Amino acid sequence: MIRRHLEFTCAEARLVGTMDTPTEGVCGRTGLLLVSGGNELRSGAWGGQARLAARLAAAGYPVFRFDRRGVGDSMGENQGFRHSAEDIAAALAAFREAAPDLRQVIGFGNCDAAAALMLGAGAGCDGLILANPWTIEEGEADAPSADSLRAHYRRRLLDPAALRRLLRGGVRLGPLARSLLSALRPAAPASLADELRKGLAGFGGPVSILLACRDRTAQTFLARWDKADPRLRHCPSASHSFVEPEAQEWLAERLLEALGA
Repeated sequence: MIRRHLEFTCAEARLVGTMDTPTEGVCGRTGLLLVSGGNELRSGAWGGQARLAARLAAAGYPVFRFDRRGVGDSMGENQGFRHSAEDIAAALAAFREAAPDLRQVIGFGNCDAAAALMLGAGAGCDGLILANPWTIEEGEADAPSADSLRAHYRRRLLDPAALRRLLRGGVRLGPLARSLLSALRPAAPASLADELRKGLAGFGGPVSILLACRDRTAQTFLARWDKADPRLRHCPSASHSFVEPEAQEWLAERLLEALGA
């Protein structure tokens, strides 16, 4: 596996990206554009994106990841995921220039990176893999949503140990009652989810939506999305960043499936 660090521009700002390829001078026809979520560096949480890129490159698929403006090694002003379409487009162009044999590029993002790809109707990619898309509105992020609370109590009701603890008086009833009342609140209007739905409707390529079942962001997304959507894939053991060994393996398998399709 060969790893190269590249510079490119976006709105006159210097951005930095990293491209992993199988071997020097050899580049597959399908590649992965890895878009970072939040304000994460292109290496990802705990270096997870760097390790994932190396694995996919070793399997024959070039991978390009980058720091958007104002994040990590890149210059400029960080304007958040809603205003990252130019950054993604510039990274995609840099990827295609650095790997001229590419015929198609699959875009992959987790959390608000997935939301950015959806808002941009694919942002010029040929296919999309969207993990735990961010649908939480401003002001909802500071406290558990009714959606995530309902998912939490569904799991607890299926857990014999949790039920035994409740019956033995090991649960404080006051906080439990307040939490249950919050869970009964109707779901908040999901305007961001509507925007994502509209944006994705404008994309004509293949799409997979990957959900980490232990993740609040994924739970909230699912509560605001069509649960019968055939593009949904669920990983029961995964938390938000797919850090668990079995979740890492599951994620890599889904990406390899999409890249090899």
